[in-house]
Order: sequence, then structure tokens, then C-alpha cells
Amino acid sequence: MTKDRVLIFDTTLRDGEQSPGATMTHDEKLEIAELLDDMGVDIIEAGFPIASEGDFRAVSEIAERSKNSVICGLARAQFNDIDRCAEAVRKAAKPRIHTFIGTSPLHRAIPNLTQDEMAERIHDTVTHARNLVDNIQWSPMDATRTEWDYLCRVVEIAIKAGATTINIPDTVGYTAPRESADLIKRLIETVPGADEIVFATHCHNDLGMATANSLAAVEGGARQIECTINGLGERAGNTALEEVVMALKVRGDIMPFDTGIDTKKIMHISRRVASVSGFAVQFNKAIVGKNAFAHESGIHQDGMLKNAETFEIMRPEDVGIAGTSLPLGKHSGRAALRAKLKELGVEVGDNQLKDIFVRFKDLADRKKEVFDDDVLALVSDTGAESDHLQLVNLKVVCGTGGQAEAELEMEINGEDVTATSKGDGPVDATFKAVRELHPNTARLQLYQVNAVTAGTDAQATVSVRLEEDGVIATGQSADTDTVVASAKAYIQALNRLIVRREKVGTGVDTREISYKDV
Repeated sequence: MTKDRVLIFDTTLRDGEQSPGATMTHDEKLEIAELLDDMGVDIIEAGFPIASEGDFRAVSEIAERSKNSVICGLARAQFNDIDRCAEAVRKAAKPRIHTFIGTSPLHRAIPNLTQDEMAERIHDTVTHARNLVDNIQWSPMDATRTEWDYLCRVVEIAIKAGATTINIPDTVGYTAPRESADLIKRLIETVPGADEIVFATHCHNDLGMATANSLAAVEGGARQIECTINGLGERAGNTALEEVVMALKVRGDIMPFDTGIDTKKIMHISRRVASVSGFAVQFNKAIVGKNAFAHESGIHQDGMLKNAETFEIMRPEDVGIAGTSLPLGKHSGRAALRAKLKELGVEVGDNQLKDIFVRFKDLADRKKEVFDDDVLALVSDTGAESDHLQLVNLKVVCGTGGQAEAELEMEINGEDVTATSKGDGPVDATFKAVRELHPNTARLQLYQVNAVTAGTDAQATVSVRLEEDGVIATGQSADTDTVVASAKAYIQALNRLIVRREKVGTGVDTREISYKDV
């Protein structure tokens, strides 16, 4: 291993699964282990074999199936734990035993051991583990709160007993980056034999510094980072694999280290871990969050359209995302809307864009996010060839038994008129009010409602087809209010029938006028 190589030790299946509620099934553990192995993780801590028969079986099967990764099991500083762990990993091509004991004053009090008694146990258990497996990792739990002299003493004992990796855990997320770097550096400089083994860092995120502490430890001389996918772990979680890996990749100018991880597989495994663990990834999570490569602000979107590097320091493709997302919302500008329309294969002129943009802003004020299908619905809802009839206001009151009353205000040829009608449901009452204000003999051939997107704030697209004297006219409209969309679609179809009557005698074929013709 060269000095610029940093090993990635993933403990999603052990420390990550210890998150309350994050328990995975046997098959899910096998799937995640296979994904970790495939993406280039150096060491997979597959579980805690002594904890349960299920954990033992999972570690054993992962060990047998692994193709590239070292397979590691966790064991307390007890002979039966270590024996059980050795049995679980024995079929691995590259097995490792990871044994630990708490060394800080608070943790020494749990087994009620003196410093000398604990030192003896460390020697005996690490020696026992080394007699079973060549690859031994030892951890002084709560190392960052352990007295300096005693930490040096037990680390030296573990190295002499046969440990090949010394992991320095910040078990409760207490340390800070400068301390993390200094601690590793001082141990390497102070402890005899420290330059012949690998030092690792294991950080928790209780103060939000796990990633920073891990990277600082690497700068101090650590060459193994312990981490989990999505930062899964007890309390506030562990160091997130995707964060340290991408930090080293993007900032290679100041941290010239390589991890060997295929970063293009990060997003896929992130989503799978989120799914099987039941722990959703927060939207603004670094690297893998929904918004990590999304830009809604008009200024940001305009900059991204001109040069992606203006607001992105890494390519979304590098972590397995198809591309940058420019989600449309109330902060988006015309440039983003035009780009989205072009992406969807819709070319519009300046005047049409202006009209769509006004309605887009109105929709964005009512929805948290405007989806692609919403935009397409806005394009379809471009109005009729005639504006003889226009919806001004609609109020519907629904009662029990399906009865509803609609108060409708329309503008007909520039004059405001109102009507109130009752019907069998809100749509029927609305259509009756329209007919009262604009009497017609048109027959409703089709009334169809489709949700454009998911969610209670989704737009409903309503299609209406009317027939009058052998002429068919269709209308379509979208709105977050289904009744309003229905009224607009009905009025749009009526406007097209008016166009038909106006064109009678001109020789123009007006047998069918559809929203597709607009």
C-alpha cells in the first residue's frame, strides 16, 4: 500500500444497522454487501457474530460470497466472542477479526477493570485473535477521551500482540478536526512499532464533525477511514462514505489520496440502503441528497445553463446521477422554463413562453415543486382560439348526498355575468352554471380527469369533448383544483364551438377543432 492510498472500511452492516429501527433482513444484508464489494470497498464489517444467530449467518454467508473485499466481524475483548467471529469469517478469501474494549475512564468502569487488568486482557485477547486469523484490527473504544499515556500504552500492547490495524474511535463524536489530526500524528510518532501497521479513524457525528474529523485524521497519518453509506449509525450517525470519498476526489489538490472506490455507484447503493433500512436521506444531504445537484433559484439556473461549474464543484455523473436537475419552482426564471421546455421537446415562441410563464408562476406559488408533467400540462392548456367566454371566479359548496352549489362569475364578450346553480356534485353544478350564462345545445361526449403528478397538491388535467350540430370541439385544462380545471376545459371547448360558428360560410373545414390544433 502506497502512502497516498486510503482504505475504506464500511460498517453499514454493523454500526449502521445498530441505528434504532434500521434492522435489515438476511437477504438485504447480502445484497448490500455485494454492492459494497462491487464498488471497491476495501473492508466490509459484515456484523457482530456473537450478537445473534442471524448476525452469525449473515457474516458467514457474506464471507463466503465476497469476491474482493476483506470481510470483517466484530468481537468484544472476550475469547468466546473472538472464537465466534473467527468461525463466521473463516470462509472469506480475506478474513479479519475486529476486537475492541473501552479504554476511557468512563468505559473502564463498565467491566470494572483497573488499567493493569485491562492491559492484560487486551494482550491476551489480541494474541488469541491473531492465532486464529492473520488480519487483526483492534480498537480502544472512546479513544478520544482516554488518558494520553494510557492510550499509548494499550496501543503498544495491541501492536506487540499482533494487531495489524489500530483503529482510533471517536465513539461519542466528541473530538474536533485539529485534535483528530494531532492524536493520530502523535501516536504514530510516539508508539513503538506504529509505523509498521495501519492506523484507522472511526468518527461519530454527534457534533456534526464526523467527516471533517476523519479527513483530518488522514492528514495526521491515518490510512483507513471507517464509515457507512448515508452516514447511517447510532445517534447522529457515522462518517458518511460518500462524503469522505468525494471530498478526497474533488479536493485532491490539498488531500492527494486515493480510495479506489467506483464513485459512479454511490447513488445506487445510497438509495438501496435508504430503502432497506427505512432511513430516508434528507433532501440537502451532501452528495446523495435529492437537492445535492438541484438548482431552483433563477440566478443559479441561469448560471448552470451557461456553465455548470458556476455552481457545481463535481459532476453529478461522477456519483451515479444522470445529470444536474433544475427543479422548477417559484424562484425559477424564464431561462430555466425555456430550457425545461426544450428538454421536453417543446419549442415555443416568445409570446407563448410569456403566457406559459405567467401561469407557471401562478402554479408554482401553489405547489412546492413543479414537475415535468406539470409543465407539459401548462403547454397543453394554452387557451382557445376565441376568448368570448372567460372564467373569472368560481365558488363551490358541497353538501351531503352529493348535492353541490356553484357560484360562477364569467366574462362574456367583455361583460361580467354571474349565476348560481345546483347539481349532482360540484362539476355538474359548475357545468349547469356555465350553461345558464351561455345557453347552448352542446352534448358532453367525454369528461376525463387525470392526475398529472403524485401528491395532494398535484395538478389535475381535465379533458372535455363537446358535440353540437355534428361539430366536435375538445378542451383541456390543468389546475391543482379539479373543479376549476373542469370549468376551464368546458369553457375552452365552448369557445372553440363559437369559433366554428364564426367560420361558417368561409369555406374553412371546421368539423373538428381540438386543443391539439392550438
